[in-house]
Amino acid sequence: MEGLMHSEFWPFAVLLLGIAMVVIMITRLHFHPFVALILSAIFVGLISPLLPEVAGQHPLITVVELPMAEFGIVAGKIAWVIALAAVIGTAMMESGAAEQIVNWLLRTLGEKQAALALVISGFILSIPVFFDTVFFLLIPLGITLALKTGKNYVLYVVAICGGAVVAHTLVPPTPGPLIMADTLGIDLGAAILAGIAVGILPAGMALFIGRRLNKKLNIPVRVADEHVTTIKNPPSLILSIQPVFLPIVMISLASIVEVSTGSLPGWIAFIGNKNIAMSMGTLIALWLWAKTQKLGAKDLWKATAKPLEIAGIIILITSAGGAFGAMIKHSGIGDAIAMATEGFEVNYIILAWLIASVMKIAQGSGTVSMITSAAIMISLMGPSAELPYHPIYIFFAIGFGSLFISWMNDSGFWVVARMSGFTEKEALQTWTFTLACMSLIGLVETLIISWIFPFA
Repeated sequence: MEGLMHSEFWPFAVLLLGIAMVVIMITRLHFHPFVALILSAIFVGLISPLLPEVAGQHPLITVVELPMAEFGIVAGKIAWVIALAAVIGTAMMESGAAEQIVNWLLRTLGEKQAALALVISGFILSIPVFFDTVFFLLIPLGITLALKTGKNYVLYVVAICGGAVVAHTLVPPTPGPLIMADTLGIDLGAAILAGIAVGILPAGMALFIGRRLNKKLNIPVRVADEHVTTIKNPPSLILSIQPVFLPIVMISLASIVEVSTGSLPGWIAFIGNKNIAMSMGTLIALWLWAKTQKLGAKDLWKATAKPLEIAGIIILITSAGGAFGAMIKHSGIGDAIAMATEGFEVNYIILAWLIASVMKIAQGSGTVSMITSAAIMISLMGPSAELPYHPIYIFFAIGFGSLFISWMNDSGFWVVARMSGFTEKEALQTWTFTLACMSLIGLVETLIISWIFPFA
């Protein structure tokens, strides 16, 4: 056994055993993803003979302490941003800012283009807000529109899902894309702008698919007509969009200036820092919340407890996934891949998509799929990989792979099915089918753009 563990091919076994342990613990043993990922990271350490040695520390202690150290490193990079994104999302819902954006789009585009308005609304709101929260907000509008017109319910549901899930998958500061960008060493501003641009086609295809499914499937509205709760004296549209718009502009400005001039002034780097930018968006969101709901400081901070609790769970899972991926990296998988593929050309875009899609199908969580796949890919490629294209395309490939085949082991599947009143079969015919198509379309889009505009 000792000889096997020191063989050149042992890191492949570590990779497969580590992934298998995550999947089994989450799907079969029903462990919480945070616990499953941390235990799997320790397990990977136990079977990896190449862990870095720490002077004066027994190797078994290193097996436990190294995953914890990696966990802390990841949490330190993303915890503040994810916590603020959760607060911004709740504040926008409670202040009426989110409702104002949606209603403006519906008024501007009209009833005939209501599905387009729902796609755009889902896309915009999912940048700082988690997918399930966006769906909770928008599905009553879809129900109301379907009852009013007597048609297009499937179209409205698919439109909401398509717009929301694309931003949730490709645009930071949503947890998955945020940690992917950090792991792959991609500038956050570039990830935001590129994610928005690349997400347009899959979101548009969701609208196209929704229209086709709407003609094919006759699914009635089976749930109550739950109108969106109207907030008295909501903020203006200009103010409503600022919690999302301002951080994006601040972060993107730093990236644009650096690319354009080749240098980055200190003050622009400061305001473009993700922690500062998200803090500014949060201040505006909290001000709108306090103003519209007439909350004092004590009540306002008390109300932020719930989104912070939700963010805490996301931070734990995301950081644990980063620790798991780091331990895979410490196993020596990168050198093993380089040795095994010497003389062969590996298409890392397709490989990244395959790894993410397998992880998604196996354990259900798109976020877990994204963060573990990103860590695995950086281990396979190495931090200084000479790719024929920019690593942003690996980012896209993983994101689109994490959409593939959302079924009964995915919480998003049940959110859509229960809130829309769909049966399991109908959810598979609509939600699952749409996401699978978007995933494949996104992969093709990524391959084509990386060939035309490699930006290497």
